[in-house]
Amino acid sequence: MSLRASSGRIALALLAVYLIWGSTYLAIRFALDTLPPFTMAGARFVLAGLCLLGFARGSGAPPPDRAQWWSAALIGGLMLVGGNGAVCWAEKTVPSGLASLLIATVPLWAVVMGALLPGGQKPSPRVIAGILFGLAGVGILVQPQKSGSVDPAGAAALLFAAASWAAGSVLSKRVRLPSSPVLSTAMQMLCGGSFLLLIGSIAGEWPGIHLQSVTTKSALAVVYLMVFGSIIGFTAFVWLLRNTTAVIATSYAYVNPLVAVLLGWALNGETPSPRTATAGALVVGAVVLITTARPPK
Repeated sequence: MSLRASSGRIALALLAVYLIWGSTYLAIRFALDTLPPFTMAGARFVLAGLCLLGFARGSGAPPPDRAQWWSAALIGGLMLVGGNGAVCWAEKTVPSGLASLLIATVPLWAVVMGALLPGGQKPSPRVIAGILFGLAGVGILVQPQKSGSVDPAGAAALLFAAASWAAGSVLSKRVRLPSSPVLSTAMQMLCGGSFLLLIGSIAGEWPGIHLQSVTTKSALAVVYLMVFGSIIGFTAFVWLLRNTTAVIATSYAYVNPLVAVLLGWALNGETPSPRTATAGALVVGAVVLITTARPPK
């Protein structure tokens, strides 16, 4: 499928990833109020993966072979365990705004890794300019008004999460996965979610979970993360990785903090400041530069 022929679908998938994943930082924060990070994330992905697997098989997708399961385990481990799992753990101590800033380095990691791999494509000046503009915009957007200390372990976990997610994004185009994006997504979620549940068990999270203590807000946040963040958002992201470049697919990292600010304004009456408007212009300009860059032949 060519980029030109699927430009409308690419725009729709990008819109879904931009808007839905922009709201997941707040949803994760709500879920963590009464649930541990790894077990919460693992349960979310396993349940979503089972739903997608049933849909894919019911739609006629052929059963995956062993090699495809190994590929799904690799990509699911990098993106869901190293990526999302580390974010959930870090948000226990790091503010969501700073988390968004550090995760915004995903496209930068993707460009570097894509260029270093054998046969990799060097980024064009236009893409490099977009990355720089995006990082500048996100930096202005989420920069705290008052300086304060940042948990070093949480910050390191977020940088690791960004690099791990970028690695999974780049490698997903080089491994053999099922031709069905839905089936591929389901397998990655089942593998990554199982790993996260295992990590939660090893970390001693399970004995501390009491269902009667889980608040309605946390439960609804998990449902939102499972249905919208996982089933819809992640499926759209996997489709983007197959039909466009990793740099374009990961450009959501620039838009997510902007979406969070707009949600705060719409739901909490937070009026955007001139600084926010300036950052938003840089973010939108960066997305335009990256997504309109001519893909390599």
